Amino acid sequence: MVEPIRRALISVSDKSGLTEIGTYLAVHGVEILSTGGTAKALRDSGIGVVDVSEHTGFPEMMDGRVKTLHPTIHGGLLARRDNDDDLAAMEAHGIGGIDLLIVNLYPFEATVEAGADEAACIENIDIGGPAMIRAAAKNHAAVAVVVDPDDYHRLISEMDAGDGRTTLEFRRGLAAKAYRRTGAYDAAIGTWFASVMGEEFPERTLFTGQLKQTLRYGENPHQTAAVYVGGPARPGVVSARQLQGKELSFNNLNDTDAAFELVAEFEDTACAIIKHANPCGVAAGGTLAEVYGQALACDTESAFGGIVAVNRPLDAATAEEIAKLFAEVVIAPEIEAEARAILSEKKNLRVLEAGGMPAPGVSDLMVRTLAGGLLLQGRDAAVTGEELKVVTKRTPTDAELADLKFAFTVCKHVKSNAIIYVKDGATVGIGAGQMSRVNSSRIASWKAEEASTAAGETESRAIGSVVASDAFFPFADGLIAAAEAGVTAVIQPGGSIRDDEVIAAADERGLAMVFTGMRHFRH
Repeated sequence: MVEPIRRALISVSDKSGLTEIGTYLAVHGVEILSTGGTAKALRDSGIGVVDVSEHTGFPEMMDGRVKTLHPTIHGGLLARRDNDDDLAAMEAHGIGGIDLLIVNLYPFEATVEAGADEAACIENIDIGGPAMIRAAAKNHAAVAVVVDPDDYHRLISEMDAGDGRTTLEFRRGLAAKAYRRTGAYDAAIGTWFASVMGEEFPERTLFTGQLKQTLRYGENPHQTAAVYVGGPARPGVVSARQLQGKELSFNNLNDTDAAFELVAEFEDTACAIIKHANPCGVAAGGTLAEVYGQALACDTESAFGGIVAVNRPLDAATAEEIAKLFAEVVIAPEIEAEARAILSEKKNLRVLEAGGMPAPGVSDLMVRTLAGGLLLQGRDAAVTGEELKVVTKRTPTDAELADLKFAFTVCKHVKSNAIIYVKDGATVGIGAGQMSRVNSSRIASWKAEEASTAAGETESRAIGSVVASDAFFPFADGLIAAAEAGVTAVIQPGGSIRDDEVIAAADERGLAMVFTGMRHFRH
């Protein structure tokens, strides 16, 4: 065990807890070195401080850019207390050891997030802080380094237990945390520079995140898992406030993210019900209770145990209907008080308030792991515009066109091969994740028939619907299957070598069909 802490250097941007830790150190006879605003805050609290410039004999300069970058500081942090040569150098050059470093960095990440200009961002790149942190962490055999105010209480407990000393195990843990912090800080700076320079894929890519919680397990009980907060700020499941219910699982988080991103696509009131990352019902337009009912009616069987997402504040009328369903999670931008009271009767239901909606059309990066590597791409932020190409003899009606656009938007959020049947702003049949597009079309038709039967209707809901395909029909069979189900109009990207055959099949059956020139694969 090292000697008791006798000298500490404190220089912090985040001054939470500063008075408490400063007072503790001073009471226990620790000399405190400090700089600038930190020194002033300590003195204002009645805590004695030695200015770094006084300790080094060298003034701060260049608006504070140069103050701790000095051999007296770094020698005091890096000197090995069991190395005769290091001790001799300290003696020869009048360098006193620094046993404790408390530093948190200039708020670069917060400055960028606030939308500051380039000059302000650069000015908030800390230089002396990371240099000291890395030096102290390297010499953790003798020096304790604290980069997070949340660790002040741990430090106090450690010093109390050790009569002013700290254990190697404790210092090693602090050092590891310190290097993770400087690594994340440098990653944020590198990412910002790439953004400023327009480099979407620089030669090295850097990702960081702050641990939010460890999870009971991953997709399956034998897998470990955790959730981290990181990347551009975006309202959603990670930042949402959980109002009630059990802890969110790995699958809950994944599915809820998929559901909330889907409803964020729509300007109209919308609801999506998700099961295993695929929609089992989506509707838009009308009141929230109405669109929930339409989404549920698409597949009442699959909705059992699903995720419900809405893009409007959840009201009491809708909450009453949701409470009739066994759902795992409900997420909304806001939960009204009456709705919250209604859902509170279902103790295990997880209810999340996101505080807002994620902006659609934001093409941030999405990441997947590969064996030995990473796969990066921009988010599928594109939407179907007005420039659709009618390729059949019949042009879709205005009502058909509205449903076609809705259906193609939903396609973006359905696993390929994706086929979506839509009528009056609501899905009536969804075929997802099949190896053959024609099978997706048949499954969507079958789902529409099941929904009709469940509602006591004598005619399939697919009759009079429109159909969307996330990619082109490679053969006419998928389109023919949809036509046999009763669709009247089709939207698809086009681009198959057999487009002429598909168009001819549509014309033979009196269907209207438009090409988007854009596909929406989702794997």
